[in-house]
Amino acid sequence: MNIVIFGPPGAGKGTQSNFIVEKYSLHQLSTGELLRKEIKNKTSLGTQIESIINAGNLVSDNIVSDLIEKYISNKSYKNRLIFDGYPRNLIQVKNLDTLLKKYDQKIDIVLKLSVSLETIKKRISERKNLERRADDNSKIAIKRFEMYEKNIEPVIKFYEQSKLLTVVNGEKPIAEISDEISDLIEGFKGWLWDIRQYKYAGKQLLIKIWLVLQG
Repeated sequence: MNIVIFGPPGAGKGTQSNFIVEKYSLHQLSTGELLRKEIKNKTSLGTQIESIINAGNLVSDNIVSDLIEKYISNKSYKNRLIFDGYPRNLIQVKNLDTLLKKYDQKIDIVLKLSVSLETIKKRISERKNLERRADDNSKIAIKRFEMYEKNIEPVIKFYEQSKLLTVVNGEKPIAEISDEISDLIEGFKGWLWDIRQYKYAGKQLLIKIWLVLQG
């Protein structure tokens, strides 16, 4: 089972991703974390990424795709990935789809945490007081929220048309959101089980028919 989770900054995406990872033993892929890890480990790709960032440029979709492929190609993570905030544009959607198909996988569930700008500003204000984060203020919050909404809209529409998208009310208490997400995942797992049982029953029927014909 592979999952994509979206949400604007301050929506609680990280909290819910951690919940899913712990409960369902999935591996979380956050592009920001992957980039920082490469830089920290001083890999050849990390050196390239650091140069791009220091020059004030955005890391290309191709480089991000290369990082993602390292995990998709790892058999230990097959169908056990949660993509945190990725893909962020239609090019990344196509790249991810191509990579997953290459390794006989696909996206099964797409979750969008829906939260209003007012709630985002309130949460960021509370977080600023607790964590003293420099990037947490109302002006930055509004700008990041607007950029997120603008950039993510085509991606959301794509997954909506693909019948994979589920919108989750991110305004609710954390525990209630976690319960709703858990119900969605359990429902999907139950559906998979039904399909497998159906296929098994079909195979058994074919075997019986073959035996009768042989007799």
